[in-house]
Amino acid sequence: MENTMIKRAALSLGVLLATTAAQAQTFPSKTITIIVTAAAGGVSDVVARGIGQRLSEAWGQQVVIENKGGGAHIIGAQVVAKAPPDGHTLLVAEAGTYVLNPTLYPKDKLAYDTEKDLAPITGLVRINQALIANNGLAAQNARELVDLANKKPGEITYGTAGVGSAPHMNIIKFENMAKVKLQPIHYRGAAPALNDIIAGHINLMSVSLSLVIQPANEKRLKVLGVSSPKRVKELPNSPTVSETVPGYEAGTWFGLATTGGTPRDVVMKINGEVKKILSDPTFQEKFMAPQLFESMAATPEEFSSYIKSETATWAKVIREQKLVLE
Repeated sequence: MENTMIKRAALSLGVLLATTAAQAQTFPSKTITIIVTAAAGGVSDVVARGIGQRLSEAWGQQVVIENKGGGAHIIGAQVVAKAPPDGHTLLVAEAGTYVLNPTLYPKDKLAYDTEKDLAPITGLVRINQALIANNGLAAQNARELVDLANKKPGEITYGTAGVGSAPHMNIIKFENMAKVKLQPIHYRGAAPALNDIIAGHINLMSVSLSLVIQPANEKRLKVLGVSSPKRVKELPNSPTVSETVPGYEAGTWFGLATTGGTPRDVVMKINGEVKKILSDPTFQEKFMAPQLFESMAATPEEFSSYIKSETATWAKVIREQKLVLE
């Protein structure tokens, strides 16, 4: 009796393994949809389109990009969380989607469990941000911004890519370290907020360097400081914010996930292809370097561990700063 049960269990396991292996061999068998949790034109969108094009070329399948901005990046994540677990629906999202939302929002508002409903595949890229302002703001650098904010507490506005996004949390970090009070204006992504900086509708923003260099060089906005540890050669006249606010750095990262329950062989096939793309010298030279992107290629296990570590770190910050959603 016991031997029969063992044989049945072994047979069932063998069938399961054969099935998942077959799924990986035939994957992808239809159009792949990459859900981006922000509006078109931001870094999430740029990364998704760069990776998506290469995946389409490698696999001979169409890759469609769908921008699901708004809702603090929750809307897009929910779409992927509820998709069939077959790897054909992917998520490209900023750090906040993975590590901030689980702390900032109650489970009934979030409507997805980051650990159960999403399967991490790999990190994609990380990038430093810059503190920028519209040309009409009466401040030319971070020092003058702090002085101005002290004279006008709560009056200077800043754009975000949604509640809990890096442009939001990194300005909160600036407020705390510089001891100033600013006013957030929330958008569905970085691109529309950046457009409103250029148009003069809002005053400030912390946004990825890759989105700043061209409009800054064209004098459509001004860089008050770069939030990297050191000055960057692409903006040689811009000081670091830390020269005014010691220790201040601001950046973000973007990662790839799929629906929880997707067979591991499928996850590993996607992981392998994306890592190959990120390590390709031509892709690095023509896509990564001009955008100032740093690769975050990792195994699913490494990326999952990183998410858990970052979640714990930010949860501590959120508790200590008593951050309240507005």
